[in-house]
Amino acid sequence: MNAPLTHSLDARYYTDPAIYENEMRGLLSRSWQYALHLSQIPNVGDYQAFTIADQSLFAIRGRDKVVRVFYNVCQHRAHEMVTGAGNTRVVVCPYHAWTYELTGGLRAGPNIKSVPGFDTSEICLTEVRSEDFHGFLFVNLDDDAAPMDDWYPGVRAEIADYVPHIRDLAPLEWVECPEKCNWKVSVENYSECYHCPMNHATFAEGVIKPETYDIQPDAGGGYVLRHVTECQPPEKMTYPIDLSVPHAGDYQSWFLWPMFSFQCYPGNVLNTYHWRADSHDTCTVWRGWFTVDGAEDPVIRGLAVQDRETTVAEDIRLVESVQRGLKSKGYKPGPLVVDPNCGVSSEHSIKTLQQWMREAVD
Repeated sequence: MNAPLTHSLDARYYTDPAIYENEMRGLLSRSWQYALHLSQIPNVGDYQAFTIADQSLFAIRGRDKVVRVFYNVCQHRAHEMVTGAGNTRVVVCPYHAWTYELTGGLRAGPNIKSVPGFDTSEICLTEVRSEDFHGFLFVNLDDDAAPMDDWYPGVRAEIADYVPHIRDLAPLEWVECPEKCNWKVSVENYSECYHCPMNHATFAEGVIKPETYDIQPDAGGGYVLRHVTECQPPEKMTYPIDLSVPHAGDYQSWFLWPMFSFQCYPGNVLNTYHWRADSHDTCTVWRGWFTVDGAEDPVIRGLAVQDRETTVAEDIRLVESVQRGLKSKGYKPGPLVVDPNCGVSSEHSIKTLQQWMREAVD
């Protein structure tokens, strides 16, 4: 007897504003989300604001060199504390000048000493859980969430094996890509290469060997999808690589559910994707490229340009077409192509990904 077919998600998972709001309150408030690279706040007092799941946050480096993340709101009358990025000796609320230490504790405020029983030691900015993952700062709004190594078992060590100099890296280039689609449409497109041979000629013919491409969910049930493949022969590569270095001939990607991916391109080139959900039918994707200390590198710069003008541009057209199609009255979710042998032409990774999506919403 044939096994039952696995059908794709109903269109409502990508088009219903109520489901998007559910995700904001649930999944995206209870999962590990990328905030910034720690090289962006290297000095004591450096800070940067950002938004996760509609919550304004900021990271700041203390005098003890520790980076802490706080909700970006004063404990007095709820004014936002900082905007953008900068450096400060103390954190001063622009509304009434309540002043906080870099560790979040209240230091002073106009006329507060005249208030009987006012104890500054009892007032502190609300801290958010954060983790340093090879110099990438992640946050989780859920105080009780399991650590990243439980969510993504083995990934920390695997990345260090492929990119042993990862702690020395800093961003060379960020490419911001607005997309007119639900964030899950974009993540799904990233999480299969069934479409690659037809749509990504440069990537499929000048970087990787599609016939060796596979994407595997974590065998232990972690929230990670591992992309693995071999590179093209050196004469077909669109950029030079030194195959004498360990893993130089490999491509591996670690997609960390729900919105981040580390990629190691052939030649041990680290690059990343991270997503932000902007509305039920729009999102933003950032494409990151990294070099030692963020120094200029013509090969990496050229590869970033190539990627932006080919794969990134091609994917934007694809995902935006899918979002339009999901609104069609004629769309009936078809069966996924789940090949028992896996491989590039199988959507077994999408089967796992959509199960996570169902669990997050239902």
